[in-house]
Amino acid sequence: MTADTTLERAAATRGGSISGDTGLLILRLVFGLLFAAHGAQKLFGWFGGEGLAANNAGFEKMGFEPGNVFGTVAGLSEFVGGLLLALGAFTPLAAAIVLGTGIVIVNTGFGKGLLGGYEMGLLFAVVALAVAFTGPGRFSVDNGRPWARTGLTWGVISVAVAVAAALVTLVGKSVL
Repeated sequence: MTADTTLERAAATRGGSISGDTGLLILRLVFGLLFAAHGAQKLFGWFGGEGLAANNAGFEKMGFEPGNVFGTVAGLSEFVGGLLLALGAFTPLAAAIVLGTGIVIVNTGFGKGLLGGYEMGLLFAVVALAVAFTGPGRFSVDNGRPWARTGLTWGVISVAVAVAAALVTLVGKSVL
């Protein structure tokens, strides 16, 4: 028996594996940091973004009025949700933030069809769903912390929070 198989067996008794947790780490880091970068484009104009004023004007053009509220919330959701997901911190909340954002993006682009329309929102939503139900893995800020919550119940709670937030956003878009 090698040290690697001993580690794998120990991990399996805790409900995970080194390779699975490494995969979750890679997924969370790459996806979360890219998602946060989208938020940084909107909020700060970083990474070739136009910044908050142009972002908010764009939200108004899409019918999200007032654009300064919806545009700022979208940027904050992407930036904060992405960073939390990348870190594996407060993962059910992070997954709910990203999933809710993905749902709104899908709704906004749905009329354009899948490709060139809502595929990115769908991708965001699916990654968030996967992390909501699997948890962040052992290589995360949440691991071993008293606030850490994972499993089916917390996945369902994340989905419920995301759907509620997306509905409030979409209804607010129509009403405001």
